[in-house]
Amino acid sequence: MTFAIIKERKNPPDRRVVFSPEHLAEARTQFPEATFIVESSDIRIFPDDAYRKLGFEVLDDVSHADVMIGVKEVPIENLIPNKKYFYFSHTIKKQPYNRKLLLAMLEKNIEMFDHETIVKKSGARLIGFGRYAGLVGAYNGFRALGLRDGLFNLPKVETLADLNEVKAELDKITIPNIKILLSGTGKVAHGAKEILDHLGIKQISDALYLTSQFTEPVYVMADVMEYAKRTDGKVGDRFKFYKDPSGYESNFMPYAKETDYFIAGHFYGNNAPYLFTREDAKHPDFRINLVADISCDIDGPVASTIRPSTIEDPFYGYNPHTEKEVAYDAKGAITVMAVDNLPCELPKDASEGFGETFLEHVIPAFFNNDEREILKRAQMTENGKLTKRFSYLQDYVDGK
Repeated sequence: MTFAIIKERKNPPDRRVVFSPEHLAEARTQFPEATFIVESSDIRIFPDDAYRKLGFEVLDDVSHADVMIGVKEVPIENLIPNKKYFYFSHTIKKQPYNRKLLLAMLEKNIEMFDHETIVKKSGARLIGFGRYAGLVGAYNGFRALGLRDGLFNLPKVETLADLNEVKAELDKITIPNIKILLSGTGKVAHGAKEILDHLGIKQISDALYLTSQFTEPVYVMADVMEYAKRTDGKVGDRFKFYKDPSGYESNFMPYAKETDYFIAGHFYGNNAPYLFTREDAKHPDFRINLVADISCDIDGPVASTIRPSTIEDPFYGYNPHTEKEVAYDAKGAITVMAVDNLPCELPKDASEGFGETFLEHVIPAFFNNDEREILKRAQMTENGKLTKRFSYLQDYVDGK
């Protein structure tokens, strides 16, 4: 079986890759019966020569490979029929802008394995760039705070070599006496937590956060059952909420009244209650004035996120009274950081972390008869049709 590391062709260019040269060499050692080849790329964070030095073939044409492994969506014109593909297709939530991509994969008899669908039996994701999104997102929020309030000037992450340099920059700054709310308990939230802990900001309980003021910066990591509650007054259950969030309402306002900087690191499911609405943001006691929305659901659970921002231009302002975009440092505005491709700013570390988990969970499945059913659960398409697990996408495919 031949695996190809394919070139990223989506615009804007993405420098990440699923396997660094070192992790690809590790894969070759662990699975000598497999062949690994690399498609030549002039944008990848690791140059072609880094793969050649470790004895890999770097080719302009990898169409003879069986399995194509990439990061971002493959443009329709570059899809090769009858192959297995791994990449983020951004179709599993019925995203309108990628419907044609899913149609093309069905027409070309492609077996699609979306990185987002590589999950445990419980449904928890096994691989992803979440940690790096959290790290960069939290850092970017502090960068916005420093620029807006004239406190300090952190450089952009994309100008720094790696995570060690990011942390070295944080060592040079002092955080003012603010209260920080971090929503979520997954990989994204834990990435953001790494930044807060590196800065030496104290983590406190929900009870203390909601009832006390401090003379130093503090943060709370809020679970979904803290900021969402059952409408019937009964005790909520996190796992039941994930399956069916109907019957719940937001309990976010007590936090909004106590928070200066909100880091949105939660996963938002369909039909879950919004954290705060445009009306909530107008409330005189609404205190949040800075949001790093790592989850980045547009016009969704975080009302101030009215559009994604970019690595080039990461911040904008949201005027809660007019509900319009303003300058990020405008008086009375909520400063918003809503970059939707944060791990791209840290391509080396993100690629190394991703490759480690892909090698641990995915490659072995090709050689152990998929004993953990990882490929079976992840496969979206087969023989030109949706698999049973993804049959809910049929109306999306049909354009209904």
